[in-house]
Amino acid sequence: MGWFLDLKDRPNCPQTHQDFQVWISRSPEHERAFEQALKTWRLLGEGAPAYEHLWKPKALTAASVPVRRTWKRTVAGATLALAACAVALLAGPSVLLRLRADHVTETAESRTLRLEDGTVIQMGGDSAITTEITASVRRVTLLSGEAFFDVAHDERRPFTVDAGGVSVAVLGTAFDVQLGGHETTVELARGTVAVSYGERDHKQNFEMAPGEMAAVDRDTGTVTRGTIAPEEIGAWRTGKMFINDVTIAVATERLQRYHPAWISVPDAALAGQRVTGLYDLDNPDRALEAMVKPFGGRIWEATPYGRVLTRF
Repeated sequence: MGWFLDLKDRPNCPQTHQDFQVWISRSPEHERAFEQALKTWRLLGEGAPAYEHLWKPKALTAASVPVRRTWKRTVAGATLALAACAVALLAGPSVLLRLRADHVTETAESRTLRLEDGTVIQMGGDSAITTEITASVRRVTLLSGEAFFDVAHDERRPFTVDAGGVSVAVLGTAFDVQLGGHETTVELARGTVAVSYGERDHKQNFEMAPGEMAAVDRDTGTVTRGTIAPEEIGAWRTGKMFINDVTIAVATERLQRYHPAWISVPDAALAGQRVTGLYDLDNPDRALEAMVKPFGGRIWEATPYGRVLTRF
């Protein structure tokens, strides 16, 4: 399971891939252990992985039995092919995202960037962005995760952040953007921002004032607006996570960026309960417990690398 976790956390690290291939080729026991790790991922409630066929046995035919002379070479080649396929299928989406990104962070990592125009970006855990700063354009695309922007004022070049098709345009201000699986959330600390969303048949255009937050459902175009205390905007920068009237499914998705284990909520009724609160990112297990305990939920540590939230 350690290799499974390493490959997921560092999908674009050539040294990790090379070390994994050396390890798995040393013994059939290593191959079986890695297959078991893949099966464990399925048992955590995440559904059948796309690479399930890698461990399903195939019927032998006369044509499939190699001569003894080439047996070792064939096994070695098949093992390396298995490792390569497992890595590609496991890390493919993440690798593609990282190839697009100019800057990325790992789980629970934060990073501060200063762009050429003087804008400061603080990236949260497991986040990725692209940047484009030219004489006429200032544009950042949030590919995953969350970031806080303190934008340098420039009337000639509006600063635009795109997050899943939701666009935030400003001249000079400070705000936080979170990109979730279905929602994009904007929290405004200072200045004024114009938010727009024009995907499919759902079009939204509105402005926000300091102390406001807005969550855009990218599937329906629905906008949920509310207020937020200044100290809670981008609270992850101080080791806290503020959530406001979101489902446990959405809350755990956000917390996942700061938890070293995979989190699963197979109980649909529990996943649909709504929570509001300020949670400690330095102790993500305690945060999970605080979310689910009011609804009779508990944390089941399926493995050191997995947490299942359930009421049973």
